[in-house]
Amino acid sequence: KEQYYSEQHSSLINKAYQTLLNPLSRGLYLLELNGVEPAQETDCDADSVFLTEIMEINEKLAEPKNEAILEDIETLIKVKQEELTKEVTAAFERDDLQEAKKLLAKMKYFANLEDKLKNKKIPS
Repeated sequence: KEQYYSEQHSSLINKAYQTLLNPLSRGLYLLELNGVEPAQETDCDADSVFLTEIMEINEKLAEPKNEAILEDIETLIKVKQEELTKEVTAAFERDDLQEAKKLLAKMKYFANLEDKLKNKKIPS
């Protein structure tokens, strides 16, 4: 019985650790704790400059595989994710949950781009 409980708690602890480790999932969890609806990608649709940037990156990812371009995109995504993480942290620190929600929606776009990039880099 003790081993069963230990296994159950170990699973929960691992899930909690993975949630808190990633800035996007951590931010979404903090919104949930504060009773704010989860951030949706549509939460930042009004930002046309941002959406244009996302479309341009998607177009580059759709082009034939080019290692130099993929490395540039990977660096850009990393920089943008770091910037957004800092901005989300600041929004939570000043208790601006709606701003945090908008920023987390943007982070979702970059997480999707990162997944596309990883899939593109996998040798076929």
